[in-house]
Amino acid sequence: METLKAAIPNELKQSIRDSSNVEDTLRDTCSSLHQFFLHFQPFHQVVTELADPSYALCGKSKEASLEYKQLGNQCFFDADYVKALDYYTQALRRAPFEVGDMKTNLVATLYINRAIVLHKMNLLVECLRDCNRALQICPSYAKAWYRRGKANVSLGNNRDAICDLNIAKSVESSTGGKRQVESELKIILDQSKGTNIVVQPQYKENSLSTVGEMPQIKLRSVSTPDKGRGMVPSHDVSPGSLVHAEEPYATIILKQCRETHCHYCFNDLPADRVPCISCSIPLYCSQQCQIKAGGEMFRISTEDSNILKNLPGDIGKYAAEVIQYNDCEQKIDDVTEHKHECQGVHWPAVLPSEIVLAGRVVAKFLSKSSSGDIASFVENLELSHCYEHMPFESKLDSHIYAIVLLYCLKHSYGTMFSIDGISISQVVIVISQIKVNCMTVVRLKSIDAHGLSDQSGGFTFHSSVHLTSNVEQVRVGKAIYKAGSLFNHSCQPNVHAYFLSRTLYLRTTKVVAAGCQLELSYGPQVGLWDCKDRQNFLKDEYAFHCQCAGCSEVNLSDIVINAFRCVKPNCSGAVLESRVLECEKQKIKYFPIPNKVIKNDDIYEVCLHTFNQNDASINIQPGYCLKCGSYSDLESSRTTVDKALICIKRLQDAIQSKDISNTSISDALRSLHLLRSNLHAYNKVIAEAEDNIAQAFCLVGELQLSVDHCKASIQILEKLYDPDDIVIAYELVKLSSVQLSLGDDSAVDSISRIGAIFSRYYGLHADLVFPYLQYLRREI
Repeated sequence: METLKAAIPNELKQSIRDSSNVEDTLRDTCSSLHQFFLHFQPFHQVVTELADPSYALCGKSKEASLEYKQLGNQCFFDADYVKALDYYTQALRRAPFEVGDMKTNLVATLYINRAIVLHKMNLLVECLRDCNRALQICPSYAKAWYRRGKANVSLGNNRDAICDLNIAKSVESSTGGKRQVESELKIILDQSKGTNIVVQPQYKENSLSTVGEMPQIKLRSVSTPDKGRGMVPSHDVSPGSLVHAEEPYATIILKQCRETHCHYCFNDLPADRVPCISCSIPLYCSQQCQIKAGGEMFRISTEDSNILKNLPGDIGKYAAEVIQYNDCEQKIDDVTEHKHECQGVHWPAVLPSEIVLAGRVVAKFLSKSSSGDIASFVENLELSHCYEHMPFESKLDSHIYAIVLLYCLKHSYGTMFSIDGISISQVVIVISQIKVNCMTVVRLKSIDAHGLSDQSGGFTFHSSVHLTSNVEQVRVGKAIYKAGSLFNHSCQPNVHAYFLSRTLYLRTTKVVAAGCQLELSYGPQVGLWDCKDRQNFLKDEYAFHCQCAGCSEVNLSDIVINAFRCVKPNCSGAVLESRVLECEKQKIKYFPIPNKVIKNDDIYEVCLHTFNQNDASINIQPGYCLKCGSYSDLESSRTTVDKALICIKRLQDAIQSKDISNTSISDALRSLHLLRSNLHAYNKVIAEAEDNIAQAFCLVGELQLSVDHCKASIQILEKLYDPDDIVIAYELVKLSSVQLSLGDDSAVDSISRIGAIFSRYYGLHADLVFPYLQYLRREI
């Protein structure tokens, strides 16, 4: 793309730079750039390499699949089952689905090879699912029935195992194979004497269904001059109320999660991940997701399915239920999100995620009304956009990507639509709509130093002497939620957004009065960053200047989060640098000054001197204490802090490498003392340093010291955030896990508090969002 960008004439770049009125100028600049590219040979080469199947790097390849299969075989013989599992999965990813001789079908063979590895790894349910997939391709595959029977034996499902092995004996053509099956059958029958065979296949594909909690709050859309459209409740809403649930209009997985999360539902990929039938890009957690994403499913040949007719009554019924995929009757959307990308071409893997997402939005138009009015389609999306406010580089990129994307889509849809200034300009608008309306889909994950691991979307618990757990928020995808985009932003939100699979849920965290706007955080919020950093981020990412309560009214967090301490030993006042001060000065000017200061109010404790000034033009200067007015040398303090942070960074690196020495901890403790001597007591840097030291002490087995420093970190964060904020619950997870390892009775209080906060933020979904919560509850 840089080659294309560099070749664009300066006068055309200037026109794009100056384009502001979408209706009048965007169509002209798009048309001009398109005409330039039509006569620029490198552009055609770029499109050919991205969209021509003959250049495909993401298509199916039998040769590549057989190479991975051979590598998997070698690892299996070497008993390296982890590598064998990966190689067989890569072989499946590249194996073409052929409808020739089912008995030698490469895909079915690979599923059984992987099933054997899964059995060796004691992943029995996954093994069973792979057997089912092989049988859905080739119902007469004796080895698949035999392996399924062996898996059912290991699972204790002897009745199903007998059915499987009886079918294996019926379809096995070799005498030696029949003898082996009969031997296995005899052992199981001897163990199962006196029991009746119950025809009930087990362990079908995973379901996308979640807890059936639905919003009960009636909402309405409003429009205000300062915030535009927004959503308000019709009556008062209590904390923890589910106010909105919505499936996405369009989604895309982020590139860094392509190998770890399902490309459709965004859940963690299991060991028996399912590839796309037609290309090698996506991986899915189940055939259900694969079908919903691509609209394609295995087709069993009529001739091969006749095996069912030759089996006796109950056994025939059993075989039919196994091979007739239980989700085949599910409704498939008219426009599947991946089908237009699924031709082996690699533009979906190369272009930025948000551009591929734009392609999925435009594909809905092309699939249903390619000869219609694309401008009406884009207008009917009813999504705001920020094209007029985008910086020049973003405008130029959106022009280039819109043209390239349309040519890539044309390879999928043929000559069904024309590419001109109108269509290109509308795709530019879609790209800008995505920029301001797209939500990042986030997963919570427990990252543990010792005893707990997240496997295949579930959790495996182990006993451990020293257990510590950290909560990580993993960004897995981007999605457009048309109704969800109507909710406005606040840096002090009253609504919490979370995701189960692809579904967006919004739940209140505070009392919201009837008619007051329901507001969520678009990313930054009070406690995370200071006001200036939040406003800069929102301006860059969403093209608006935030004037929410958190950015227009004084709050303790914004004053102290990056503040220095006063030079007077007993003064609790905050000392601000000029960058922070300029932003806070405007808010302090309009802060209500009560007749009598509340002694225990933290906000007055850090800036009492400022509030006592009655002058309209408050005299606040960088380096002067907001409480007593004393001056501090911030340049000297900043130098000391920077040196201290070098040691803290070394400790962080040691924690990551699990190579912590006494020296690194001692240096960090000395640095912590320097930080406390120079920074305000509520400065977030101190909280982060305390947290790092707590982790280090936990890893070296000094659990009580770990608890002490973890509590010190939480005490600061409770000043920066609301004490019942979900961030505090995440920190309490760390504290409680160490307290449990220490046998500390106060773990009960920590876990109870975690449960209360999670219930407010996630309601009935708390255990689904964060399964580790179940473990904590069991421990008390």
